[in-house]
Amino acid sequence: MKSPEQIARATAREHEASNEMRDFRRNPVSRGRKPPRSFFERGTLTVARALIGMHLVHDDGRTVRAGRIVETEAYLGPHDLAAHSSRGRTRRTEVMFGPRGHAYVYFIYGFWDLLNVISGPPGAPQAVLLRALEPLAGLTARTWGPGLLCRALHIDRRLNGADLRGDVLWLEQPRRRPAVRIARATRIGVDYAGEWAHRPWRFFDRDSPFVSTAPARRRTRAAADALGNNVLRAPAGR
Repeated sequence: MKSPEQIARATAREHEASNEMRDFRRNPVSRGRKPPRSFFERGTLTVARALIGMHLVHDDGRTVRAGRIVETEAYLGPHDLAAHSSRGRTRRTEVMFGPRGHAYVYFIYGFWDLLNVISGPPGAPQAVLLRALEPLAGLTARTWGPGLLCRALHIDRRLNGADLRGDVLWLEQPRRRPAVRIARATRIGVDYAGEWAHRPWRFFDRDSPFVSTAPARRRTRAAADALGNNVLRAPAGR
């Protein structure tokens, strides 16, 4: 049974999420709230934490799809054995060696595209995986998992290398950014990485039901509310 404090926090988070959704619908394409380039120049662990609460937006010219980032994982290659870049510079990982603040999109298991934010200086292949989103607009499919969020936002490898301060796929600050209780844990699915698998480099909003590891019972009502009528068209003439 939840304590009164837990119930109060959950109710407050639902209210904040509702406000964020309304704000986004009133001013859906707020291209002036993109983070400065310096946002990505603070170290990968700092960036992974700072991304919690930011908005991820994809405008394909017909539909604007957006969500609030609630879960990330940091990968500090090339020494981090859980990072793709630990295997060296390849055609797949080339973008990781490039400028910070760009997208690294890769294909896995023959089915999923996954989106990462490049966070290391040129030549230092580091990135932050986006693991889960809280739906804001244009989303009618699940977003609580790295592959699911890419499918819901129609993100695939054609966006590999995209500038995340651009006009197609970008990050932006919310109009209001309430305090978030950020928790950390070990990363998921990296048991092969030896001692690196034990680094607590997964960050998440501990009050969001959209975190990939949140109990399904917490998510059911929130998902129904968020996805039930979550449609937003891009401005005419795009």
